[in-house]
Amino acid sequence: MKGWFSIIGTGCELTASAIQDLRDVGFVVIPGPVAPDRLAQLATAYDSAVASASPDDVRVGSTTNRVRDFVNRGSEFDELYVYQPVLEACCRVIGRPFRLSTMHARTVRPRAQAQALHVDFERDTDGWTMVGFIFMVDEFRSDNGATRFIPGSHNWPTVPDELKDDPRADYEDQMLACGPAGSLIVFNGSVWHGHAANSSDEPRRSIQGAYIRREARSGENLPGRMRPDTLARIGSLAEYVLAVK
Repeated sequence: MKGWFSIIGTGCELTASAIQDLRDVGFVVIPGPVAPDRLAQLATAYDSAVASASPDDVRVGSTTNRVRDFVNRGSEFDELYVYQPVLEACCRVIGRPFRLSTMHARTVRPRAQAQALHVDFERDTDGWTMVGFIFMVDEFRSDNGATRFIPGSHNWPTVPDELKDDPRADYEDQMLACGPAGSLIVFNGSVWHGHAANSSDEPRRSIQGAYIRREARSGENLPGRMRPDTLARIGSLAEYVLAVK
């Protein structure tokens, strides 16, 4: 179990350009782990899991609906959080043993306004503390709430909370992370980001995950929530990532 970090770190799944974008821009869009002919099945499983979720697991925000703990919602989602390019990114950005903190469904509602720019975790004196991913269940477009990023902002000494202007407004040089369904955004948790306005009449679905330093307090007590059927089907790499053993 202790050797997994070293094994993951020797991978070469990320291209040189992806590594550079992650380092300099703060995010990159890459192909996801789900084969195109399985995307419809995953989308159906997503809708079913969201519809059957306990009210205690659902959070309705000002622009999005979120359902927590997609680790335990079905085998269709297992490969997302052990996807080698994402784990490789964790080794490069976090730079020390890590674990999954949260994985949840997030749907941007139709006609929702833009989300305020924010960071998930501020950089501390020891470096960057989080890597996130966003799996595109639907195509991400400029008109349906694609995530916007401020390139290079993970290196800035300021955070969006210090802005004098409206954090929902368009920001100079912002970039939209667009892509077909099945694409995956990998990002530094300290980069400024937030979903753009969804001016369409359709919801925009995604699955989001966050990895943190292994010793840090996680956003979700995943070891305490693990279902027997989930534990029975996952392998040793997933056990490491989930910190269940």
